[in-house]
Amino acid sequence: MNGKHASGPTETPWDYNHAVPRNGSPARLVVALSVAAVLAIFLLYTSIAGGGTPQLQPSQLPGHQGKVTLGGLVVGTPRGDAHAAGLRFTVRDPKGIATARVLYRGTVPDLFRAGRDVLVQGRMQNGTFVAVPGSLMTKCPSKYTPRH
Repeated sequence: MNGKHASGPTETPWDYNHAVPRNGSPARLVVALSVAAVLAIFLLYTSIAGGGTPQLQPSQLPGHQGKVTLGGLVVGTPRGDAHAAGLRFTVRDPKGIATARVLYRGTVPDLFRAGRDVLVQGRMQNGTFVAVPGSLMTKCPSKYTPRH
């Protein structure tokens, strides 16, 4: 047999024009779509509201427990080695006078220096903000001014 019928067109094993039988009820589709919707809402919630750590300034740190992101302006001269005993520096409220001492270990961004706005994650321990290694970030200045 050469694949031809006496009275019909050529039919091959890869012909996909046949009707697919429906084995199942619409309830499966409803359940699958409901599960997908719940997962989508969960992912959206955790990415927006549930997954972040609070961002505080030094004036907001007293009495706060748990991991936070500390933001502020580096004042004074940073001291120490970030890869040995730790880099110690002070962060001040951008528009205030409250300060926090920071102990940081890890990679230091190239733009880190006194006068730069920074963000660092960690928690308060015995009056010092102990940072999570590798969490130090510098914020870009709002205006670029070349060095004179």
